[in-house]
Amino acid sequence: MLGIVVFSGSSHPELAAEICERLRLPLSPSIVRRFANDCLEAQLGANCRERDVFLIQTLCAPVQEHLVELLMMIDAARGASAGRITVVMPFYAYARSDKKDAPRISIGGRLVADLLAAAGASRVLTMALHSPQVHGFFSVPVDHLNALRELADHFRRHDLSNTVVVAPDLGYAKSAAAFARRLGLPVAVGAKQRISDTRVEISAVIGETAGRDAIVIDDEIAGGTTMLEILQHLRAAGVGEVRVACTHGLFGREALARIAAQPEIVEIVAMNTAPIPPEKRVPKLTVLSVAPAMAAAMQRIHDGESVSELFDQL
Repeated sequence: MLGIVVFSGSSHPELAAEICERLRLPLSPSIVRRFANDCLEAQLGANCRERDVFLIQTLCAPVQEHLVELLMMIDAARGASAGRITVVMPFYAYARSDKKDAPRISIGGRLVADLLAAAGASRVLTMALHSPQVHGFFSVPVDHLNALRELADHFRRHDLSNTVVVAPDLGYAKSAAAFARRLGLPVAVGAKQRISDTRVEISAVIGETAGRDAIVIDDEIAGGTTMLEILQHLRAAGVGEVRVACTHGLFGREALARIAAQPEIVEIVAMNTAPIPPEKRVPKLTVLSVAPAMAAAMQRIHDGESVSELFDQL
Protein backbone atom coordinates (compact mmCIF):
# COMPACT_ATOMS: atom_id res chain seq x y z
CA MET A 1 0.00 0.00 0.00
CA LEU A 2 1.29 3.43 -0.97
CA GLY A 3 0.18 5.29 2.15
CA ILE A 4 -2.66 6.54 4.27
CA VAL A 5 -5.55 8.55 2.86
CA VAL A 6 -8.25 9.79 5.24
CA PHE A 7 -11.81 10.87 4.43
CA SER A 8 -14.56 12.15 6.69
CA GLY A 9 -18.29 11.80 6.51
CA SER A 10 -20.56 14.64 7.57
CA SER A 11 -21.27 13.42 11.12
CA HIS A 12 -18.22 14.84 12.93
CA PRO A 13 -15.82 16.72 10.63
CA GLU A 14 -14.21 18.55 13.58
CA LEU A 15 -13.01 15.28 15.09
CA ALA A 16 -11.76 14.07 11.70
CA ALA A 17 -9.76 17.28 11.26
CA GLU A 18 -8.23 16.88 14.73
CA ILE A 19 -7.27 13.26 14.02
CA CYS A 20 -5.59 14.27 10.75
CA GLU A 21 -3.73 17.04 12.55
CA ARG A 22 -2.39 14.44 14.98
CA LEU A 23 -1.36 12.20 12.07
CA ARG A 24 0.14 15.17 10.19
CA LEU A 25 -1.91 14.20 7.17
CA PRO A 26 -4.36 16.19 5.04
CA LEU A 27 -8.04 15.38 5.34
CA SER A 28 -8.97 14.38 1.81
CA PRO A 29 -12.19 15.84 0.39
CA SER A 30 -15.43 13.93 0.10
CA ILE A 31 -18.78 14.99 -1.34
CA VAL A 32 -22.25 13.75 -0.43
CA ARG A 33 -25.06 14.79 -2.76
CA ARG A 34 -28.80 14.46 -2.29
CA PHE A 35 -30.92 13.99 -5.40
CA ALA A 36 -34.44 15.25 -5.97
CA ASN A 37 -35.82 11.82 -5.01
CA ASP A 38 -34.01 12.08 -1.60
CA CYS A 39 -31.37 9.46 -2.51
CA LEU A 40 -27.76 10.04 -1.49
CA GLU A 41 -24.57 9.75 -3.52
CA ALA A 42 -21.06 9.75 -2.03
CA GLN A 43 -17.89 10.67 -3.91
CA LEU A 44 -14.31 10.52 -2.62
CA GLY A 45 -12.11 13.34 -3.87
CA ALA A 46 -8.65 11.73 -3.72
CA ASN A 47 -6.85 8.75 -5.22
CA CYS A 48 -7.55 5.51 -3.30
CA ARG A 49 -5.87 2.95 -5.56
CA GLU A 50 -3.90 0.43 -3.48
CA ARG A 51 -3.90 2.86 -0.55
CA ASP A 52 -4.75 2.38 3.10
CA VAL A 53 -8.09 4.20 3.24
CA PHE A 54 -9.60 5.38 6.56
CA LEU A 55 -13.21 6.59 6.61
CA ILE A 56 -14.14 8.57 9.74
CA GLN A 57 -17.84 8.59 10.54
CA THR A 58 -19.49 8.43 13.95
CA LEU A 59 -23.10 7.24 14.16
CA CYS A 60 -24.72 10.21 15.88
CA ALA A 61 -28.12 11.67 14.99
CA PRO A 62 -29.46 11.45 12.36
CA VAL A 63 -28.06 7.92 12.68
CA GLN A 64 -29.67 6.41 9.59
CA GLU A 65 -28.51 9.25 7.33
CA HIS A 66 -24.95 8.93 8.58
CA LEU A 67 -25.01 5.15 8.29
CA VAL A 68 -26.14 5.16 4.64
CA GLU A 69 -23.60 7.87 3.87
CA LEU A 70 -20.86 5.69 5.39
CA LEU A 71 -21.94 2.61 3.45
CA MET A 72 -21.76 4.58 0.21
CA MET A 73 -18.30 5.92 1.09
CA ILE A 74 -17.11 2.36 1.75
CA ASP A 75 -18.55 1.24 -1.60
CA ALA A 76 -16.88 4.18 -3.36
CA ALA A 77 -13.50 3.29 -1.83
CA ARG A 78 -13.89 -0.36 -2.82
CA GLY A 79 -14.81 0.68 -6.38
CA ALA A 80 -11.73 2.88 -6.45
CA SER A 81 -9.47 -0.16 -5.76
CA ALA A 82 -8.49 0.78 -2.22
CA GLY A 83 -5.85 -1.52 -0.77
CA ARG A 84 -7.66 -1.69 2.59
CA ILE A 85 -10.70 0.14 3.95
CA THR A 86 -10.84 0.86 7.69
CA VAL A 87 -14.01 2.34 9.14
CA VAL A 88 -13.17 4.68 12.03
CA MET A 89 -16.43 4.80 13.99
CA PRO A 90 -15.91 6.36 17.44
CA PHE A 91 -19.57 5.72 18.36
CA TYR A 92 -21.37 2.59 17.12
CA ALA A 93 -24.97 3.57 17.86
CA TYR A 94 -26.49 0.16 17.14
CA ALA A 95 -24.41 -1.53 19.85
CA ARG A 96 -27.41 -1.22 22.18
CA SER A 97 -29.37 -3.53 19.88
CA ASP A 98 -27.40 -6.58 20.98
CA LYS A 99 -29.96 -9.22 21.96
CA LYS A 100 -33.42 -10.54 21.23
CA ASP A 101 -35.28 -9.55 24.39
CA ALA A 102 -38.75 -9.38 22.84
CA PRO A 103 -40.59 -11.41 20.17
CA ARG A 104 -39.99 -10.62 16.49
CA ILE A 105 -37.40 -7.86 16.84
CA SER A 106 -34.22 -7.40 14.84
CA ILE A 107 -30.75 -7.48 16.37
CA GLY A 108 -29.61 -4.22 14.82
CA GLY A 109 -26.06 -4.43 16.13
CA ARG A 110 -25.39 -7.57 14.12
CA LEU A 111 -27.30 -6.40 11.05
CA VAL A 112 -25.35 -3.14 10.75
CA ALA A 113 -22.07 -5.03 11.27
CA ASP A 114 -23.04 -7.27 8.34
CA LEU A 115 -23.90 -4.22 6.22
CA LEU A 116 -20.48 -2.66 6.83
CA ALA A 117 -18.73 -5.88 5.79
CA ALA A 118 -21.00 -6.33 2.75
CA ALA A 119 -20.25 -2.77 1.60
CA GLY A 120 -16.54 -3.58 1.62
CA ALA A 121 -15.09 -2.58 5.00
CA SER A 122 -11.86 -4.47 5.75
CA ARG A 123 -11.61 -3.41 9.38
CA VAL A 124 -13.44 -1.35 12.03
CA LEU A 125 -11.94 0.92 14.69
CA THR A 126 -14.42 1.91 17.39
CA MET A 127 -14.63 2.93 21.04
CA ALA A 128 -16.59 1.73 24.09
CA LEU A 129 -19.10 -0.68 22.61
CA HIS A 130 -22.21 -0.91 24.75
CA SER A 131 -21.69 -4.60 25.47
CA PRO A 132 -18.76 -6.98 24.83
CA GLN A 133 -20.72 -9.41 22.65
CA VAL A 134 -21.17 -6.74 19.95
CA HIS A 135 -17.49 -7.21 19.08
CA GLY A 136 -18.37 -10.73 17.95
CA PHE A 137 -21.07 -9.51 15.56
CA PHE A 138 -18.43 -8.39 13.05
CA SER A 139 -17.02 -10.71 10.41
CA VAL A 140 -14.05 -8.34 9.87
CA PRO A 141 -11.36 -7.44 12.44
CA VAL A 142 -12.43 -4.89 15.07
CA ASP A 143 -10.11 -2.74 17.17
CA HIS A 144 -12.09 -1.76 20.27
CA LEU A 145 -10.68 1.14 22.28
CA ASN A 146 -11.84 2.61 25.58
CA ALA A 147 -11.47 6.04 27.15
CA LEU A 148 -10.90 4.96 30.75
CA ARG A 149 -7.30 6.23 30.84
CA GLU A 150 -8.23 9.68 29.49
CA LEU A 151 -11.13 9.98 31.94
CA ALA A 152 -9.00 8.81 34.87
CA ASP A 153 -6.23 11.28 34.00
CA HIS A 154 -8.79 14.09 34.08
CA PHE A 155 -10.24 13.17 37.48
CA ARG A 156 -6.79 12.85 39.08
CA ARG A 157 -6.75 16.66 39.15
CA HIS A 158 -9.37 16.61 41.91
CA ASP A 159 -9.18 15.60 45.55
CA LEU A 160 -10.55 12.03 45.47
CA SER A 161 -9.70 11.05 49.04
CA ASN A 162 -13.37 10.52 49.95
CA THR A 163 -14.74 9.43 46.58
CA VAL A 164 -16.48 6.30 45.31
CA VAL A 165 -16.93 5.29 41.67
CA VAL A 166 -20.55 4.36 40.87
CA ALA A 167 -21.70 2.24 37.93
CA PRO A 168 -25.40 2.80 37.27
CA ASP A 169 -25.99 -0.84 36.32
CA LEU A 170 -24.38 -4.27 36.42
CA GLY A 171 -23.67 -4.16 32.68
CA TYR A 172 -21.07 -1.43 33.19
CA ALA A 173 -19.72 -2.73 36.51
CA LYS A 174 -16.60 -4.33 34.99
CA SER A 175 -15.56 -1.16 33.17
CA ALA A 176 -16.34 0.98 36.22
CA ALA A 177 -14.16 -1.32 38.34
CA ALA A 178 -11.29 -0.95 35.85
CA PHE A 179 -11.72 2.83 35.99
CA ALA A 180 -11.76 2.76 39.81
CA ARG A 181 -8.57 0.68 39.91
CA ARG A 182 -6.77 3.36 37.92
CA LEU A 183 -7.73 5.88 40.60
CA GLY A 184 -7.41 3.57 43.62
CA LEU A 185 -11.06 4.07 44.57
CA PRO A 186 -13.87 1.77 45.80
CA VAL A 187 -16.85 0.88 43.58
CA ALA A 188 -20.61 0.85 44.02
CA VAL A 189 -23.13 -0.53 41.51
CA GLY A 190 -26.79 0.23 40.84
CA ALA A 191 -29.32 -2.58 40.40
CA LYS A 192 -31.11 -1.24 37.32
CA GLN A 193 -34.05 -2.47 35.31
CA ARG A 194 -34.91 -0.77 32.02
CA ILE A 195 -38.67 -0.47 31.59
CA SER A 196 -38.62 1.45 28.29
CA ASP A 197 -36.37 3.77 26.32
CA THR A 198 -37.46 6.66 28.55
CA ARG A 199 -37.93 4.89 31.89
CA VAL A 200 -35.58 2.96 34.17
CA GLU A 201 -35.86 1.76 37.75
CA ILE A 202 -32.94 1.32 40.16
CA SER A 203 -33.98 -0.71 43.18
CA ALA A 204 -30.77 -0.29 45.18
CA VAL A 205 -27.15 0.83 45.09
CA ILE A 206 -24.77 -1.91 46.18
CA GLY A 207 -21.75 -0.49 47.97
CA GLU A 208 -20.89 2.23 50.48
CA THR A 209 -21.82 5.72 49.27
CA ALA A 210 -23.08 7.50 52.39
CA GLY A 211 -21.12 10.64 53.16
CA ARG A 212 -18.84 10.23 50.15
CA ASP A 213 -18.36 12.16 46.93
CA ALA A 214 -19.12 10.14 43.81
CA ILE A 215 -18.03 9.74 40.20
CA VAL A 216 -20.92 8.18 38.29
CA ILE A 217 -19.54 6.66 35.08
CA ASP A 218 -21.30 5.05 32.13
CA ASP A 219 -20.51 4.31 28.50
CA GLU A 220 -23.32 6.46 27.06
CA ILE A 221 -25.71 9.18 28.16
CA ALA A 222 -28.61 9.69 25.77
CA GLY A 223 -31.88 10.59 27.50
CA GLY A 224 -30.30 11.03 30.94
CA THR A 225 -32.96 8.96 32.74
CA THR A 226 -30.43 6.53 34.21
CA MET A 227 -28.26 9.31 35.62
CA LEU A 228 -31.23 11.09 37.18
CA GLU A 229 -32.49 7.83 38.70
CA ILE A 230 -29.14 6.85 40.24
CA LEU A 231 -28.76 10.39 41.57
CA GLN A 232 -31.99 10.02 43.54
CA HIS A 233 -30.55 6.99 45.36
CA LEU A 234 -27.23 8.70 45.99
CA ARG A 235 -29.02 11.78 47.32
CA ALA A 236 -31.08 9.63 49.69
CA ALA A 237 -27.86 8.02 50.94
CA GLY A 238 -26.37 11.42 51.78
CA VAL A 239 -23.80 11.63 49.00
CA GLY A 240 -21.66 14.78 48.71
CA GLU A 241 -20.47 16.20 45.38
CA VAL A 242 -21.22 14.15 42.27
CA ARG A 243 -19.25 14.14 39.04
CA VAL A 244 -20.67 12.43 35.95
CA ALA A 245 -18.48 10.81 33.29
CA CYS A 246 -19.25 9.05 30.02
CA THR A 247 -17.55 8.14 26.76
CA HIS A 248 -20.47 8.92 24.45
CA GLY A 249 -22.22 12.16 25.38
CA LEU A 250 -25.28 12.16 23.12
CA PHE A 251 -27.44 14.24 25.48
CA GLY A 252 -30.77 14.04 23.69
CA ARG A 253 -34.08 15.35 24.99
CA GLU A 254 -32.46 18.19 27.00
CA ALA A 255 -30.59 15.57 29.06
CA LEU A 256 -27.51 17.72 29.54
CA ALA A 257 -29.48 20.67 30.95
CA ARG A 258 -31.52 18.42 33.26
CA ILE A 259 -28.45 16.68 34.67
CA ALA A 260 -26.58 19.95 35.10
CA ALA A 261 -29.54 21.42 36.99
CA GLN A 262 -29.15 18.90 39.84
CA PRO A 263 -27.49 20.66 42.80
CA GLU A 264 -25.17 17.74 43.67
CA ILE A 265 -23.65 17.69 40.16
CA VAL A 266 -20.45 19.73 39.99
CA GLU A 267 -19.06 18.45 36.68
CA ILE A 268 -20.13 16.47 33.62
CA VAL A 269 -17.29 14.97 31.58
CA ALA A 270 -17.76 13.45 28.11
CA MET A 271 -15.46 12.40 25.29
CA ASN A 272 -16.04 13.90 21.84
CA THR A 273 -17.03 10.66 20.10
CA ALA A 274 -20.21 12.52 19.11
CA PRO A 275 -20.46 16.27 18.48
CA ILE A 276 -22.11 18.38 21.19
CA PRO A 277 -23.57 21.56 19.63
CA PRO A 278 -22.60 24.85 21.29
CA GLU A 279 -26.22 25.63 22.13
CA LYS A 280 -26.45 22.45 24.24
CA ARG A 281 -23.29 23.02 26.26
CA VAL A 282 -23.51 24.11 29.88
CA PRO A 283 -20.86 25.56 32.22
CA LYS A 284 -20.56 22.26 34.11
CA LEU A 285 -19.61 20.36 30.92
CA THR A 286 -16.03 19.32 30.12
CA VAL A 287 -15.33 17.69 26.75
CA LEU A 288 -12.20 15.56 26.31
CA SER A 289 -10.83 14.46 22.95
CA VAL A 290 -10.48 10.92 21.59
CA ALA A 291 -8.38 12.21 18.68
CA PRO A 292 -4.99 11.24 20.22
CA ALA A 293 -6.16 7.65 20.85
CA MET A 294 -7.82 7.32 17.45
CA ALA A 295 -4.83 8.76 15.58
CA ALA A 296 -2.41 6.48 17.42
CA ALA A 297 -4.57 3.44 16.65
CA MET A 298 -4.86 4.38 12.98
CA GLN A 299 -1.07 4.72 12.71
CA ARG A 300 -0.60 1.33 14.34
CA ILE A 301 -3.14 -0.30 12.03
CA HIS A 302 -1.31 1.11 9.03
CA ASP A 303 2.09 0.01 10.36
CA GLY A 304 0.87 -3.49 11.27
CA GLU A 305 1.53 -2.99 14.98
CA SER A 306 -0.48 -4.00 18.03
CA VAL A 307 -3.37 -1.70 18.89
CA SER A 308 -3.93 -3.34 22.30
CA GLU A 309 -0.54 -2.00 23.44
CA LEU A 310 -2.07 1.48 23.36
CA PHE A 311 -3.86 0.75 26.61
CA ASP A 312 -0.47 0.65 28.32
CA GLN A 313 0.93 3.70 26.55
CA LEU A 314 -1.80 6.36 26.23
